[in-house]
Amino acid sequence: MSAAGGRREPGEPGEPGEPADRARRGARERILAAAVRRIATEGIDGVRIARIAMDAGVSSALVHYHFATREALLAEALEYSYTRAAEGRLGSKDSGTAGSHGDRLEAMIDACLPGTPALRDDWVLWIELWLQAARGEQLRPFAGELYSRLHAWFADEIAAGVAAGEFARCDPDEVADRALALLDGVGVRSLIGDRQMPLERARQTVRGALARDLGLGERLVAEPGEPASGAAAGQGQKKLA
Repeated sequence: MSAAGGRREPGEPGEPGEPADRARRGARERILAAAVRRIATEGIDGVRIARIAMDAGVSSALVHYHFATREALLAEALEYSYTRAAEGRLGSKDSGTAGSHGDRLEAMIDACLPGTPALRDDWVLWIELWLQAARGEQLRPFAGELYSRLHAWFADEIAAGVAAGEFARCDPDEVADRALALLDGVGVRSLIGDRQMPLERARQTVRGALARDLGLGERLVAEPGEPASGAAAGQGQKKLA
């Protein structure tokens, strides 16, 4: 018998021919993907569990089984969207990304701006988190944890670039804090359609600020045929010496 008390919904635990754990994970992921879309469209206070269940192809009872409260659903949906943005678009941390540290920072910046429909949904969820955390204490620890992970993601990449001689010596934590503050500021302006901050200007604003902080002039990555500048140029001269 399903969680709804009748026939099993597609993907519910116990579906014939499919291990229960895998079925449960599949149903949970479908619920989270549906929750991201619905919360982005309707807001956490306006979303109806029945609609999320319908979108995910499961029963409402199964949604309640996985997520006891709306706050829990929002937190898990944000976790899901964070992982999808950080790993799904750039690859897992262990798999590596081809190119320089500057190339990787550019890709990370793109993953943190509302440049695609999926990323716009992720941004709306972040704003929902800001509002819920500002109004009450329940989600504040979770919000702090997500920001700590974003900070570490950028700080680790910056530190790796400094160690490789690609970036000038700096405090990676301070540079990462400035990068996140800029991303929040220009990202929300781009999201709401501010004509003074279209997506490309937002992207170039953050890239340029990071490049200057890292001793690279105005670009994180030199254009093809363009000589390297700043720390990268100095590293190249050392190798030739």
